[in-house]
Amino acid sequence: MYYNGVYHLFYQYNPKGSVWGNIVWAHSVSKDLINWIHLEPAIYPSKKFDKYGTWSGSATILPNNKPVILYTGVVDSHDTQVQNYAIPVNLSDPFLRKWVKPNNNPLIIPDNSINKTKFRDPTTAWMGQDGLWRIVIASMRKHNRGMALLYRSRDFIKWAKAQHPLHSSPHTGNWECPDFFPVSLKNSNGLDASYRGKNVKYVLKNSLDVTRFEYYTIGMYHTKKDRYIPDNNSIDGWKGLRLDYGNFYASKSFYDPTKNRRIVWGWTNESDVLPDDEIKKGWAGIQAIPRKLWLDPSGKQLIQWPIEELKTLRKQNIQLNNKKLSKGEMFEVKGISASQADVEVSFSFSSLNNAEQFDPNWADLYAQDVCAIKGSTIQGGLGPFGLATLASKNLEEYTPVFFRVFKARKNYKVLMCSDARRSTMRQNEAMYKPSFAGYVDVDLVDMKTLSLRSLIDNSVVESFGAGGKTCITSRVYPTLAIHDNAHLFVFNNGSETITIETLNAWSMDVPKMH
Repeated sequence: MYYNGVYHLFYQYNPKGSVWGNIVWAHSVSKDLINWIHLEPAIYPSKKFDKYGTWSGSATILPNNKPVILYTGVVDSHDTQVQNYAIPVNLSDPFLRKWVKPNNNPLIIPDNSINKTKFRDPTTAWMGQDGLWRIVIASMRKHNRGMALLYRSRDFIKWAKAQHPLHSSPHTGNWECPDFFPVSLKNSNGLDASYRGKNVKYVLKNSLDVTRFEYYTIGMYHTKKDRYIPDNNSIDGWKGLRLDYGNFYASKSFYDPTKNRRIVWGWTNESDVLPDDEIKKGWAGIQAIPRKLWLDPSGKQLIQWPIEELKTLRKQNIQLNNKKLSKGEMFEVKGISASQADVEVSFSFSSLNNAEQFDPNWADLYAQDVCAIKGSTIQGGLGPFGLATLASKNLEEYTPVFFRVFKARKNYKVLMCSDARRSTMRQNEAMYKPSFAGYVDVDLVDMKTLSLRSLIDNSVVESFGAGGKTCITSRVYPTLAIHDNAHLFVFNNGSETITIETLNAWSMDVPKMH
């Protein structure tokens, strides 16, 4: 949340180790979302209503500028979940270091219709025209129907469950970390959760426990019925749109009034091997880079882009213009620290004629399955072309982020991949090294260009295709391509010549942490 000139990040954290358990609400503050001060935990298990866990939730700024946290408390060893609240002890403390959990907790107890072990992660509250506050709580009904339960309150203390959920969908399993917010049809500005103007659509995002990916739909919120209806072209569930097609989960967005934007922030967990690895490292899990989020002018999907403050970390810069890459050609980007870099590149091509046919047998596959079949080294027509990040000098290790263009029946399909299969020399079958991928909704007929931005940070490659239409975050653990031994290449393994219209790459500084 943003409060009185300070950004507050609350996050699930185990202060006693780098494995799951003993979860508290850790608390860090910042003036710019880049440099952070770590504070003592804001919330930790201490009462009978959260003795067995203080799980996820959200912050809301109430009238008279009073912040409140809603969070899930676990009350017994059977994972029975309730919803609690906490408030700052001292509003004059600029960092809001201390929080108290009033004795009238819990605010919400699951009734008999609710699976009490699948009842968590309350959203930021919004106020309707009737003056009632509303929140959504994630749940699951029998037969794997994921649900966004709706609760209403006049005073933020007494809450009543609505007769119908805000939305639900069959065969999607347990929903976690829901997010529900308006987006403008007019521009990229963010909107407060309680915005009641015209020219808006709504976004419902869920983290699906079964797949460990984040999915969202865009639709209409019918305020009188308190029902959310996704647009006809917005699919619920596993075939639907994702915020990120990689290692990115449990995200949360908030409205930033200082720059009139909505910011989403996701968690990317470790994927090397076993808990022993985290114990050796002494830490586990990171936050991805905060992203500004808005509705694409088409109204069909969201756009995400790293917050502008990230530019303050840019150091040495390399620029390149109008360089052609013919089939099999690879070019090294030198003069920056390739292990910690921000790279923006725009590719162009003169023709779509060489795009290979999209196999009809792939129609029911996920994009990452197609990427696994057609990797970065398999020659294509138009593509694969892109970046080889965190690469060792002789390419024993690298994580390619690339595009591949296919001819489909009625149009062209653009596949974007971030393929971790060659990312490390470490051999262990338990390592999670998938070929993450998503399709990019662009019209290449008029504009024969594709842009890519990749943020590279030692074990993270966070990539944004076509100006943020498709985002993929990979966690990788190279053994050779580390620190000064990491390299960055641009490559083309397609028969169609590719032009690097522009390439800008920066070494990135380390933020200040206190």
